[in-house]
Amino acid sequence: MTDQPYAVPDVPDVTSLLLSTDSLEQFLQVLADSALALATVAQGVGITLERQQRPLTVVSAGTSAPELDEAQYGQDDGPCLQALRAGEEIVVADMLDEHRWGPYPDYAAACGTRSSLSLPIAAHTHTAGALNLYSPKVSGFADADLAGLRALAAQASGAIALAQRIADAQQYAADLQRAMESRTVIDQAIGVVMGRQRCPADEAFDLLRKASQHRNIKLRDVCAELIRDVGGGPPSTGRALRPRP
Repeated sequence: MTDQPYAVPDVPDVTSLLLSTDSLEQFLQVLADSALALATVAQGVGITLERQQRPLTVVSAGTSAPELDEAQYGQDDGPCLQALRAGEEIVVADMLDEHRWGPYPDYAAACGTRSSLSLPIAAHTHTAGALNLYSPKVSGFADADLAGLRALAAQASGAIALAQRIADAQQYAADLQRAMESRTVIDQAIGVVMGRQRCPADEAFDLLRKASQHRNIKLRDVCAELIRDVGGGPPSTGRALRPRP
């Protein structure tokens, strides 16, 4: 394979792509389209991602990729899954000479695909994937711009990592919001108990904690129930977290 420095003017860099697309799926679709344009011998391109140990073709370009990907998922083995799980590039020069992956190579050849190339994406992470290219020609990717295709796979890895960081940050904000709401409810209940029992805050909290343990329900639920009984309505949970302008 030709392995020249990556310089493909038709393929925008990751920053340009992220700014011009509205979602991770759309971003990956642009990458799949770019891979198909870069490897003109390819008949189909697919991007596989694995979540919770279940692979899925999230986007594809051209023809053949979804059907061939699904055949590999069905037998839980194949070049795209090996690239995904081992984090290595997998080249199949001729499906009719291939003896790995059980019946898959014969099936691929029967579908008109003679060679394939699978490049790992986000290797060894919980959102690993593969960029899969399929060609009707024997040794179809012998002269492919491997460096350019690797760069596309690397862009996909970066986008997935960024999307995961954003998702993690959103989950953290949601968890923090729930924690603040619980703390507000507990503080309100402590104030009610202090007023009723004429006791300091630490004793009031201890009474609420014991009630929670005795009734085997969450402390927040005990406090919310107390506030509803006193006020006749749900407790105030405070202001929601909002990003700074």
